[in-house]
Amino acid sequence: MKKSKLFTKAIALAMCIAMLLTLCACSESKEQKQVFAMDTVMTLTAYGKNAKTGLDAATGVINSLNTLLDPEVENSAANLLNNAEGQNVIVTPQVAEVLNTALKVCKQSNGALDLSVYPLYLAWGEFDKDKGRIPSSKEIKSLLQNVNFSETSITEFNGESNYSVRMPAGTQISFGAAAKGCASDRAIEAMRSAGVESGIVSLGGNVQTLGLKPDGSKWTVAVEDPNNTGSYVGTLSVGETAIVTSGNYQRFFIGSDGMKYHHIIDPDTGKPANNGLVSVTVVCEDGTLADCLSTAMFVLGVNGALRYWRNYGGFDMVMITDENEVICTSGLVEVFELTNTKDYTSRFTE
Repeated sequence: MKKSKLFTKAIALAMCIAMLLTLCACSESKEQKQVFAMDTVMTLTAYGKNAKTGLDAATGVINSLNTLLDPEVENSAANLLNNAEGQNVIVTPQVAEVLNTALKVCKQSNGALDLSVYPLYLAWGEFDKDKGRIPSSKEIKSLLQNVNFSETSITEFNGESNYSVRMPAGTQISFGAAAKGCASDRAIEAMRSAGVESGIVSLGGNVQTLGLKPDGSKWTVAVEDPNNTGSYVGTLSVGETAIVTSGNYQRFFIGSDGMKYHHIIDPDTGKPANNGLVSVTVVCEDGTLADCLSTAMFVLGVNGALRYWRNYGGFDMVMITDENEVICTSGLVEVFELTNTKDYTSRFTE
């Protein structure tokens, strides 16, 4: 299958996985597999006697979703939705679940997450370092007219395992802000169903864990340093959960004006979000939700993200500002440790 560049929320690892798996005394067998999908090199790790079976199952799920959610693949769910011109499209429960999650975050965040910025993403040359371009104000204004994912309707057929989805005519979406979260959710489910009790998947900026490490201890996942991607700002000590990062350093180009333009689009302006944040890491049990939230919280900025967190809850986050301040929500007090105290300061907030 063609290597799509539409799933570019985190081309580079948004987190250095410091899963410092100090399993010296562990007798559990370990299996590891790498998969290229959603424009990302994915690393899957499983432990125990069912490890290989679990990884094979997880790989199958990821490859299937890679095709299903890619708008460049003819007759994929995304492609059919984008060419429906206001007509109903039948989708699977998997696709409906992702759309429902994204739609919920879209509405709760007043549109900070909007999958229909896809045509704008293309207009910016996919923020590719070689082909990135700055659209004219007229072009952006025209494309903003079809940024209305919130008007999507999803209907379940009673007694059937299919859903009907209708988007306004002219609306086109990419699952880039949710696809890897969905893939990590499904990969973990596949591993669990195969009998795996301990494992971890790293899908670019998305990390999701299954159970605890084989020795019963927690996983250590590092939050990448946005100013030095070969290092990290701090670490998170977690059990079974999803950890997703969105950052302005993950995919960008330098324009002809010498300015940096990153790929996280503010649906209000049609331009890269510019609010003082350089990265947001969301910790949440649901990988798809964490993926959606990381984009929405980045667009909302520090104050807006904290208001959302206080109003809706269900997750915690680590926000890094352009002034090198690390702001953590209170649920991470015993979870996050700042390791780069030379370059960063940190605080927890209620």
